[in-house]
Amino acid sequence: MKIKLAVSLILAAAASGAGRPPALLADAIASAAETGKDAGAALVPLRLKLPKPVFVGTPKNAPPGTNMEKPSGKKRPPVMVPPGCVNAAKDRPVTSSAPTPIIGEVELLTDGDKEATDGSYVELARGRQYVQVDLGKKYDISAIVLWHYHGDPRVYHDVVIQTALDADFISGVKTVFNNDHDNSSGLGVGRDREYFETYEGKLVEPKGATGRYVRMYSRGSTADEMNRYTEVEVYGRPEK
Repeated sequence: MKIKLAVSLILAAAASGAGRPPALLADAIASAAETGKDAGAALVPLRLKLPKPVFVGTPKNAPPGTNMEKPSGKKRPPVMVPPGCVNAAKDRPVTSSAPTPIIGEVELLTDGDKEATDGSYVELARGRQYVQVDLGKKYDISAIVLWHYHGDPRVYHDVVIQTALDADFISGVKTVFNNDHDNSSGLGVGRDREYFETYEGKLVEPKGATGRYVRMYSRGSTADEMNRYTEVEVYGRPEK
């Protein structure tokens, strides 16, 4: 399959290069061959280091007013990503919509501590809030894993995850997850489902997203109106 893909790309390059000077045609064929090699590269399982679970299982009944996904009752299988993916968010700068957190500091979001303990999360005020990570440069993003506070099986509302090329989220904005089913946060109606917070975090596969900035919204939870974020990991490769 990989060989067929590479051959097809080379033949396409040769066909499109009819009439070109030999040097340009050779460059086109070489570029197509490299593309075919990259596209055919075997995916590898993403190995996540998970925090300790603090409760067993999840409630069988959905909280009133939620639009829940059905818990599988099983451990999440590993997601497959291209080789060379790294956690681009590790120790990167974080900003938020709240000038001053109620508890903790926004830097906790990328410090590697995912545990459901005091001192591991940042708490922002009620209402729609977000935290935002600057990856430092543009990445091809294959997976995002987000942990809100997961000391109990609460459900956070209006979870929206976006990527962008600029810090103001004007250029290249892509919504990769949205479970705001009634547009109560004003970011559009989402088709994703709400979910119980667990030690596994929420894993999102962005499907072709590229960007330097990742922004994560929420609007309180079934526990209270506050917004608590523990950790985010963004796996990808620097764009070539």
